[in-house]
Amino acid sequence: MITEELAEFIESGVSIQLGTRDARLVPDCVRLVGARVERGGGEVTVFLPRGTGAKSLANLKDNGRIAVFFSRPADHRSIQLKGRAVSLEDALPADRPIVDRYRAALADVLSVLGVPPRTLLRIGHWPCTAARFQVESVFVQTPGPGAGDRLRPSAQEKQDGTTGAKGGRP
Repeated sequence: MITEELAEFIESGVSIQLGTRDARLVPDCVRLVGARVERGGGEVTVFLPRGTGAKSLANLKDNGRIAVFFSRPADHRSIQLKGRAVSLEDALPADRPIVDRYRAALADVLSVLGVPPRTLLRIGHWPCTAARFQVESVFVQTPGPGAGDRLRPSAQEKQDGTTGAKGGRP
């Protein structure tokens, strides 16, 4: 479901936000601190800081429904993944480099836009929960024509039957 190009976008210095809802359909949104596309491209793990994500974590434990929004600040290219959580576990020390790399990449991206890196780097980020979810749908959210449409495979992927998903992931 996730192509190699889309995986690179998801794992780069894009802004990442998590949307959940409770049993009464009241929404909650929280900033995430990293993402990893899993082998095969059908699942993604996102890193939810415990200091700011208690309500979203409770919602995921209650109903598992998840929406994650990825947006590149420089040009507003944006996508949204929707799915269902398959695991919610403490992030491991081995996950810490993913979180640190993400924060540094986002700080670099935002510094070009005039946001001092120290502003972003002060945001709480550890410990976190690794929320792994099965991707059920992918939507284009870049402002303009096509916003809100499902992301479709490229013509080449349709022709050769590949998804472009990264196969070399640990």
